[in-house]
Amino acid sequence: MNQAIRLKLFLMMVLQFFIWGAWLPLIFGYLPSLHFSPSQQSWILNAFPIAAIIGMFFSNQFADRNFAAERFLAFSHLVGGLAILGCAYTRDFWPFFGLMLVHCLLYVPTISITNSIAFANMKDAQKEFGLVRMGGTIGWILAAWPFTFILVDWAKVDAAHPSGLKDWLGTVLANGLSGEELQARTPWTFIVAGAASLALALFSLALPHTPPKKADKNTDSLAWMGAVRLLAHPFVLVLWLVTFIDAFVHNCYFNWTGTFLGKVGIPGNWIMPVMSIGQIAEILTMFALGGVLKRLGWRATMTIGILGHAARFAVFAFLPQYPALIVTVNVLHGICYAFFFATVYIFVDDYFPKDVRASAQGLFNVMILGAGALLANSLCPVLLQNVFTTNGVTDFRGLFLVPCLSAGAAAVALALFFHPPRKTAPSASVGGAPAH
Repeated sequence: MNQAIRLKLFLMMVLQFFIWGAWLPLIFGYLPSLHFSPSQQSWILNAFPIAAIIGMFFSNQFADRNFAAERFLAFSHLVGGLAILGCAYTRDFWPFFGLMLVHCLLYVPTISITNSIAFANMKDAQKEFGLVRMGGTIGWILAAWPFTFILVDWAKVDAAHPSGLKDWLGTVLANGLSGEELQARTPWTFIVAGAASLALALFSLALPHTPPKKADKNTDSLAWMGAVRLLAHPFVLVLWLVTFIDAFVHNCYFNWTGTFLGKVGIPGNWIMPVMSIGQIAEILTMFALGGVLKRLGWRATMTIGILGHAARFAVFAFLPQYPALIVTVNVLHGICYAFFFATVYIFVDDYFPKDVRASAQGLFNVMILGAGALLANSLCPVLLQNVFTTNGVTDFRGLFLVPCLSAGAAAVALALFFHPPRKTAPSASVGGAPAH
């Protein structure tokens, strides 16, 4: 592949996941400050998984076949970017929900569209896609770092009268916002996400032309039926249900961790960088995943990934008095993603028949991006604010034991009941794994 094209595709992925990574981590703690009820918070948070379920059909059956991919990408990020910008300037439920829904309905299909653009312009996707797709993980990490300067108590910085660049930088990084001041500055996450979305809309016009795909004789509906029929195999059904549970646990992390980190003393400007540690670990883990799969096999690798969730939430539940450990254990987030979710995508690609493989990936995506997140976003605000919080005091131990025990049960179920037919050694290629 031409180096200039590779660079464009890499930057496309950086911006694509920078947008999502900018607004997601802090929204869970921000919505209660707007005095939205737990049910209203759930509706807003569920805009993304609802869009994920709709978007899987829309992007495959409409956008791919009717629009040049780069033009659809430009339009989606233009309108979606304006919508997420609007979220920074409204405090009322219905406008906020409407804007978030518009953004998500337009953003989610672009996850598939960016993959389509990348694949269409590669000569050897197996070798080239992994490097391009790594831009998405880097984009998510980069999204966290502007906020180490945006979410700063500048009054304290000015009062300290730092001398010299080094002293000034140390003072800035040590004076993050917290509490109500942090909530008041959180709308900047939507502004940054919107700016990145508008930048990608403009940049999309410079991407290689990718014409719409023509529908073939094998309709998607028949492929979906073939994928669904595979659930009749016990090992496929077990993995599908375990994926649902693990996706729920995965999204509990995003729902609660930002609030929890603030409670254990992490400054507001460091919450997003701390949560990005998992994505840094993900990059390193993805390089090792092929070798781990060959050595341990599907079931053991995925079980370790699920148990990583349980271990992290156990540390959150029982050791909150050690902030350094709370920060460090976020490394497990990237390992959990690579060892379970990325492995699921590789397994589907390896085991499912070629004619239903894409639809089978969509079947599991319904759980990963849709149903699992839908359940978490519906339950987590209620559990945090109504069930485990009394008189303003939150029982984080009881709260975190919910996903901890759920992950443990899922790991046991996978270990006992997931028995795929014997095949050749799993492939070492991990390039096609999508984002967190």
